[in-house]
Amino acid sequence: MKRDKPLILVVDDETHILHVVSLKLTRAGYDVITAEDGEEALELALEELPDVLITDFQMPIMTGLDLCIQMKQHEDTAHTPALMLTARGFGLDDDQIRQTNIVDVLSKPFSPREVLSRVEKLLDIDSGVTTTP
Repeated sequence: MKRDKPLILVVDDETHILHVVSLKLTRAGYDVITAEDGEEALELALEELPDVLITDFQMPIMTGLDLCIQMKQHEDTAHTPALMLTARGFGLDDDQIRQTNIVDVLSKPFSPREVLSRVEKLLDIDSGVTTTP
């Protein structure tokens, strides 16, 4: 599915975080869809096939980690890069990361500018653009 601009799926059970991150990404020219839990996000991801996933770790119904594991198991979303938002001091171990496409982790609190910067890096990596001398 070819789009005019990248689609970012933002998932967090804290409405104000969804709003702030969505606003920053939208103003930067991205299309943004949101979900408030992992289960809703998985349905959206399989339907919309986002270019990047930004998800909170701790959420009701399905955690961000479970969401990333589920997305990795579906062919259409298996390679969607994920940015995981975690509470300060909470980490992911190597086994957990290997089961997912989590390519970056950002601790809360964070600045929306930092989220945007990380998304831009993920999209550069994901584009597969290589330069030849």
